[in-house]
Amino acid sequence: MKKFFRILLYVIIGVVFIGTIGFLYQKSQPKEKIYEIEKPFITDIENKTVATGTIIPRKEVEIKPRVSGIVTEIYVEPGKVLKEGDLIAKVTVVPDMVSLNNAEARLEQAKISKKDAQRKYDRQKSLFDKGVIPVADLEQAEIALKNAESELDAAENNVNLIKEGVSAKKGSLTNTLIRSTIDGMVLDIPVEQGNSVIESNTFNDGTTIAVVANMNEMIFEGKIDESEVGKIREGMPLKLTVGALEDVTFDAVLEYIAPKGEEEEGAVKFKIKAAVELKKDYFIRSGYSATADIVLERKDSVMAIKESLIKFEDEGDSVYVEVETEPQKFEKRYIDVGISDGINIEVLSGLEKDTRLKSKQLIKKQKKEKQQEESEEKA
Repeated sequence: MKKFFRILLYVIIGVVFIGTIGFLYQKSQPKEKIYEIEKPFITDIENKTVATGTIIPRKEVEIKPRVSGIVTEIYVEPGKVLKEGDLIAKVTVVPDMVSLNNAEARLEQAKISKKDAQRKYDRQKSLFDKGVIPVADLEQAEIALKNAESELDAAENNVNLIKEGVSAKKGSLTNTLIRSTIDGMVLDIPVEQGNSVIESNTFNDGTTIAVVANMNEMIFEGKIDESEVGKIREGMPLKLTVGALEDVTFDAVLEYIAPKGEEEEGAVKFKIKAAVELKKDYFIRSGYSATADIVLERKDSVMAIKESLIKFEDEGDSVYVEVETEPQKFEKRYIDVGISDGINIEVLSGLEKDTRLKSKQLIKKQKKEKQQEESEEKA
């Protein structure tokens, strides 16, 4: 009986051992791969490049004061539409004490000179009425009086301009009232009531009171890589996609390509500008980010294949695909290709419309088996 169980145990061990060897052998044998089949198709292909940038007004003006002082009134807010000459703000002049002192001294001198000229004229007039002096002497005294009056008037205006920024005779032309120089919308008011401002002059840009722009004429301003700049030209159409406006595109026309590039992060890029065609139902704000698609070349209704199907020789520029000669039997075939959009590529010669091509994808069943094997190996 013991001998029987011993023999049975040996048999069971042998069966398990042989089964394990067989399983491992079968597992190690490569499985036949079955690839999906694809065919050429007819489609439209666009070879295009992309430029990123922003949409800004073509005409944007910074309004600056012509006198230094304190902002006492602000009459507009960002978003308000203005006409040329509309009032924006009022500035109260803070006079320079040295200039004011000199102007007041000049005014006092002008008053003395005018008083002296008046006295001389009155004396000459009295003598002329008595027939003592000729008319020429009277005319000379009259001219001296008019010159003194003119100097007094100029001195008074000078004092008023330094004190208040307003001429006594031309109050309507005061520099203290800041007005818009163009028709447009107020984009920004960078100052607040009570802020000090500096006038615009030869040595200083001055303080910006407001930024006004014509929002009816917008341009796209972006940059394009040097590898693509040689393929574009002025007058080419663009398609703009605005990040803030989903599912909306705007047409634009390229109108400027910078003659000089700028290096950014190791790459040379060139600035471009394009006129944007606005749509009535959409308001584009200044500074919207946008992406411009520039079509470099387009072909309609051409035979194409997926670009992932083509392969390249290790040496040279030859391009080939694998063509099915028998079920799941493939051979190499060289083809000529044209333009590509990054997904599909034009086939110029070497293939027919019904040619069966080897895909890089396995059939779905094998995909699942391969994924299961990979997960088992990881585990």
